[in-house]
Amino acid sequence: MHPRPDPVGPGQESVWDYPRPPSAEVTPRRVVVELQGRVLADTVRAVRVCETSHPPVYYVPRSDIADGVLERGSGGSWCEWKGAATYWDVVVDGRRVPAVGWSYEDPAPGFEHLRSAVAFYPGRVDRATVDGERVRPQAGGFYGGWITDEVAGPFKGDPGTLGW
Repeated sequence: MHPRPDPVGPGQESVWDYPRPPSAEVTPRRVVVELQGRVLADTVRAVRVCETSHPPVYYVPRSDIADGVLERGSGGSWCEWKGAATYWDVVVDGRRVPAVGWSYEDPAPGFEHLRSAVAFYPGRVDRATVDGERVRPQAGGFYGGWITDEVAGPFKGDPGTLGW
């Protein structure tokens, strides 16, 4: 059973209008990710992935991620659309923060432009922004959606949404 979508205000889009399978398009919006006083990523060419019931996820090209901060983490997961996910830890000033991001090193057909890009969990960094707006993390800890004022939910990940 799907919930009733929240009302959409001016300048907003409903995550219930996003496609399934998800869309993945390069966006010129400025995406910045910070941790421990350091800019990890700064790009104007992220890939914005939108999937029904989820806030958008921004994948940053590796060439726009600070040198030497990413180290392959442990574990992985599977997306029915994008394939096998690899997890990434961030190491800043000798301090390791586990599972800050993920990538698809060998993405499924249709998602090839995610290769060499990393998505960051906004709840596992100090600050993530889209065009200067601070992002709020998607609830639940597993999903990495970026909630901004432009999206209306409800969002998968909140309590009671496991069956969506």
